[in-house]
Amino acid sequence: MQISITFPDGAVRQYPAGITALDIAKSISEGLARNVLSAKVNGTVWDATRPIQEDATLSLLTWNDTDGKKTFWHSSAHLLAEALEFLYPGIKLGIGPPIENGFYYDIDFGDYEFSSDDFAKVEAKMNELAKKENAFLRREVAKSEAIAYFEQKNDPYKLELLQDLNDGEITFYEQGEFTDLCRGPHIPHTGFIKAIKLISTAGAYWRGSEKNKQLTRVYAITFPKKSELDEYLLMLEEAKKRDHRKLGKELEIFTFDDDVGPGLPLWLPNGAQIIETLETFAKKTENEQGYQRVKTPHIARESMYLKSGHLPYYKDSMFPPMDLDGEKYYLKAMNCPHHHKIFGALPRSYRDLPIRFAEYGTCYRYEQSGELFGLMRVRSLQMNDAHIYCTHAQFEQEFRSVNELYLKYFKVFGIDKYVMRFSKHDPKKLGQKYINMPELWEKTENMVRDVLVNSGITFVEVEDEAAFYGPKIDIQVWSAIGREFTLATNQVDFAQAERFDLSFINDKNEKERPIIIHRAPLSTHERFVGFLLEHYAGNFPVWLAPRQVAVLPISDKFLDYARNVVQFLKKHDIRAFVDERSEKAGRKIRDAEVAKIPYMLIVGEKESAAGEVSVRKHGGGDLGVLSMQAFADHVLNETKI
Repeated sequence: MQISITFPDGAVRQYPAGITALDIAKSISEGLARNVLSAKVNGTVWDATRPIQEDATLSLLTWNDTDGKKTFWHSSAHLLAEALEFLYPGIKLGIGPPIENGFYYDIDFGDYEFSSDDFAKVEAKMNELAKKENAFLRREVAKSEAIAYFEQKNDPYKLELLQDLNDGEITFYEQGEFTDLCRGPHIPHTGFIKAIKLISTAGAYWRGSEKNKQLTRVYAITFPKKSELDEYLLMLEEAKKRDHRKLGKELEIFTFDDDVGPGLPLWLPNGAQIIETLETFAKKTENEQGYQRVKTPHIARESMYLKSGHLPYYKDSMFPPMDLDGEKYYLKAMNCPHHHKIFGALPRSYRDLPIRFAEYGTCYRYEQSGELFGLMRVRSLQMNDAHIYCTHAQFEQEFRSVNELYLKYFKVFGIDKYVMRFSKHDPKKLGQKYINMPELWEKTENMVRDVLVNSGITFVEVEDEAAFYGPKIDIQVWSAIGREFTLATNQVDFAQAERFDLSFINDKNEKERPIIIHRAPLSTHERFVGFLLEHYAGNFPVWLAPRQVAVLPISDKFLDYARNVVQFLKKHDIRAFVDERSEKAGRKIRDAEVAKIPYMLIVGEKESAAGEVSVRKHGGGDLGVLSMQAFADHVLNETKI
């Protein structure tokens, strides 16, 4: 029996049923086959060695493909588990997924002590096993067989995972002497793994719940070439220098305090100034684009979140309710319902639309303590939020304008690498993860796709990552050293207008539901400042730097002149201060460099007599002597955006 295989370029070829993607790759080129890690068959990632029995679309995946990397790292997680089982007999295995860079495995080490001192021997064992080129073999098993296997191994974690699976859904993967419960896919054999590095360990509650036992999460990364590992380790060293938690402390941007609580950042004056500057910039931009500012409270009745539908889908991410006067109130986890109430507070006409409400609203989300991470995962967040209410005819232009706003911001902040992810729903999860309105899902997703295609914007489609109320665009950006961040969102909401009975009078004098666009191009202050700290390595551009100028008198005799310089600069809205310490000028300069102050003005007898300043730029050395006005003009010109 012959089957038809359709390739990404549209070409169709005939092959015998039961052929594998790896065999197809060999029929094209031996060189290609040596690089194939897995394959996408009818949109689903498979083992390259799994037989294809019917007509299918096929994409061959290599290290250059995201799904190829995920397969490589997932397989490497099995190799890690195999090595750990050999070195520490009797350990219990949790889960071992691929992540953004590498993979981890959650391990219950029992009575064993495990630390970074053990990394070298684990890496050596993994390298030894990889060289055996053991094939990853997929085997479908009955639930009873799987339970018996893990009961014999006395592995409670795999047995718990099996409770959620049925016959026909369970597969084992074996390589060498190792067997694991896994849905796959995996690379053809372990020999593809040429370079291995264990990175770190951390505590992780089983299945993310504080009620469960804390396991040891072992992080690692692998590559098909040693040179790629060397490059990654260099990048990792640079990333450590740029870690926003480290820089945030050194530059006095933010802090956390146990008495305040985990995940609740306190912004120090420098951080507050950065926030103020970002807000001013965003508000100016939004005002120019016709946004109107609104303000909403930090709490609301349970009834509003039930009406919006957030509680059934979002309850686990909300703080527990407060009981006030016999009614439940929740801390605001999102601004959307509040903005919908503002729209519905007044009668609206099609002549009023589009209406764009914007707010830097503070929201509160109950992130699990094990998931909190500096400013990137917090419980209190200030969101660059806005909701656009428009007609169907206005949708394309409004949605496109939001995407164009992203591109403008990326240029301002020097973000050169980004990708727009078109996040769609999974039809099998309607009524569970997503609102059960299949026709509207299809219609709205087609509308979003049409806008992206018509705009000429590069995007990728991703299933099962939409918001519960509609499709969305998630923006992935990369910092200057290649670290990936999920930064912004542009969402379509087709459910809330109905739920809140929002309407406008159209040109036929009839009631009509608006389309709602939810956008947050600058994410939250917390996530965006964290990203910028790492992107700039703390060297903020002059317009954004919390302290733009340090005035450094060479002795106390020139303090009054230094203060006059600061007052002059402040009149020009330049953020300047005097270093009044009784230190030598060299020490003051070094400290200002460490603090990453963009400009240093050294003032002494010559400068005070002439009404001038000696200018030094952070990382750039001496720039010569300028009058105060000339220097102010220079800075003001540099801060134009």
